[in-house]
Amino acid sequence: MDPIRRSSTLRLTGLLCLLFLVFFSRGFASHDVVSEKSSGTIQEDSRSQANSTAHKKTFPVLSFNYEHVRTPFEISLWILLALFMKLGFHIIPTVSHIVPESCLLIFVGLLVGGIIKATGEQPPILDSNLFFLYLLPPIILDAGYFLPMRPFTENIGTILMFAMVGTLWNVFFIGGMMYAVCQIDAAKLAHVDLLSCLLFGSIISAVDPVSVLAVFEEIHINELLHILVFGESLLNDAVTVVLYHLFKEFAHEQVITVTGAVLGVISFFVVSLGGVMVGVIYGIVGAFTSRFTSYSRVIEPLFVFLYSYMAYLSAEIFHLSGIMSLIACGVIMRPYVEANISHKSYTTVKYFLKMWSSVSDTLIFIFLGVSTVAGPHTWNWIFVIFTVIFCLVSRVLGVIGLTAFMNKFRIVKLTKKDQFIIAYGGLRGAIAFSLGFLLNNNEIKNLFLTAIITVIFFTVFVQGMTIRPLVELLAVKKKKESKESINEEIHTQFLDHLLTGIEDICGHYGHYHWKDKLNRFNKTYVKRWLIAGERSTEPQLISFYNKMELKQAMMMVESGSAAKLPTIVSTVSIRNVQAKGSPKPSRAISKSREEEIRRVLRANLQNTRQRLRSYSRYELLNDALEDDISEARFRKQKEMERRMSHYLTVPANRQETPPVRKVFFQQEHKVCADDVSELKETPEKPDQSSTPRANRDAELKPKEQDDQGDQLKVSRCLSDPGPNPEDDEDSTFLP
Repeated sequence: MDPIRRSSTLRLTGLLCLLFLVFFSRGFASHDVVSEKSSGTIQEDSRSQANSTAHKKTFPVLSFNYEHVRTPFEISLWILLALFMKLGFHIIPTVSHIVPESCLLIFVGLLVGGIIKATGEQPPILDSNLFFLYLLPPIILDAGYFLPMRPFTENIGTILMFAMVGTLWNVFFIGGMMYAVCQIDAAKLAHVDLLSCLLFGSIISAVDPVSVLAVFEEIHINELLHILVFGESLLNDAVTVVLYHLFKEFAHEQVITVTGAVLGVISFFVVSLGGVMVGVIYGIVGAFTSRFTSYSRVIEPLFVFLYSYMAYLSAEIFHLSGIMSLIACGVIMRPYVEANISHKSYTTVKYFLKMWSSVSDTLIFIFLGVSTVAGPHTWNWIFVIFTVIFCLVSRVLGVIGLTAFMNKFRIVKLTKKDQFIIAYGGLRGAIAFSLGFLLNNNEIKNLFLTAIITVIFFTVFVQGMTIRPLVELLAVKKKKESKESINEEIHTQFLDHLLTGIEDICGHYGHYHWKDKLNRFNKTYVKRWLIAGERSTEPQLISFYNKMELKQAMMMVESGSAAKLPTIVSTVSIRNVQAKGSPKPSRAISKSREEEIRRVLRANLQNTRQRLRSYSRYELLNDALEDDISEARFRKQKEMERRMSHYLTVPANRQETPPVRKVFFQQEHKVCADDVSELKETPEKPDQSSTPRANRDAELKPKEQDDQGDQLKVSRCLSDPGPNPEDDEDSTFLP
């Protein structure tokens, strides 16, 4: 029954796709029909006006005006095509295990483009404005808003090395080698100069985030490799944009100046840091706005989308990095917005971003296939083949060299398998095609676009289809399907605090030290302004528990487990249960009791990294804890001092003795100190019940008349009462 049902489903899906494609192709040809009908209508109107006997026009029962709705109708058709392709891809499991979704979508685009061209219409091309302003932002916003911050921050050094140094290496290696290929007589490309080859290298060298997301999410690679490759594809945008505009300007002027090179370096920092600053500003403004959305929960998701999109557009206005602006806005906005908005708004934001990015991703790959059919192309076998080879070689050499350098500083080393997956996962995509489409020189533009499309097809089809079996063959660690529990999350935070304390003790200002500084600044200042209500001052443990509890409840609701939860029990059933001897239901905690529990948690669970006064054996400080010393402990201490006094050494006669202080205990067992000159005039304390104190005063009185005994008394006043007077004073060691 299952194979029959599956075959019928496949036939139905194929029939729907075929009918949709035919209808879609006929939609473009309807423009001529409409024009013919409109011209015919005009002629008929003129004839009717020419007649002397004018007839009154009847009311039209049915009319046809496709031009009025052509643009939104075609957009809806494209989106519907994308949804049908994605649905069919997941309905057929055998196809999804063999062919990646991106490959299937490009093939569908080739098929649609061929049908449109067969009808005599010009297939639509993936325009740069359409790609950069409408299709790319949803994908980047989804990636930045749900970016896993912990692995990203822990590997930020390696990611920046791959994104900056690795991209520079790829640009100059590919550009230089392609210039050498163009000098070959058989290639017949002598008109392509060095600056044009470097411009081509800046276009083709960057790893594409759209292709990486499409392939890596299907193979479920482990989190480390995924964040390294995907983080590189996100952060190399600044390098690509700066080098693209720099070499494009140099190629137009046909000269390289030192001033231009210096300005190019400065432009890199302006483009990257400026994009980040724009994203941070919009993220803070969006988080602050979410403080006041409790009065209208319906508009909460709209603020997230609009502020993020405005950050991207504002960065593009000043030719800054729009991708980095979107990432910074999503990262800054998320923790504060989620604390302010409702649960339903959070679910809306999550699923709308996933849906929007999925549709954009599908349309991008379909448009790539259609644009390939549209052309025009300038095919050069030597240029295309060497482009593919040099892209692979530069990627492998760059990953090996940078990994060998970064492994000297990494705690978790990147193995040979990890290096192979990182090098093999450097896919190219629609960003390279859109940048090539912006070129002005048509002859070089068609040559570059043909090579770029070939590289995209090679990386997506060959590398994308073979990376899954290679991962299984090499037994590369995959991503954990189950999420961490609350216990694991709490222990992870505990270890972070522990490592922060170890860094403080060692005096090392490392990653955990600065992370703790940032968290304290965020908790002390930022949360009070960006989070509304009690959550801004809520202890971290309570807020974390509430967050994890909310996440688990949402997961249960999404999975359908909420239907199994027990409903509210009536009072009659409760009485019946209590009558059977079952334990009584727990009473609800009052608000005063809850506030008391919160106060206890704030006072005891959040006292981390307290600074204590250092201990010095050369100082005697008045400590409040000494007031609680018992009388029995005091007597025992004095008895031990008396017994050990005969085993202490006495120094020889000294001419000069250092100034010392006399220590004695008062009635409240406090430690006091007096100068030596005041020993003879020490008044008698009112408490005479202490036997050890009275015995010590009696032993000190006979010695006050002897100068030598006074010197010995001064040297011993801090430790013991001294030897017996009957002992020999000339002996160095006491018996």
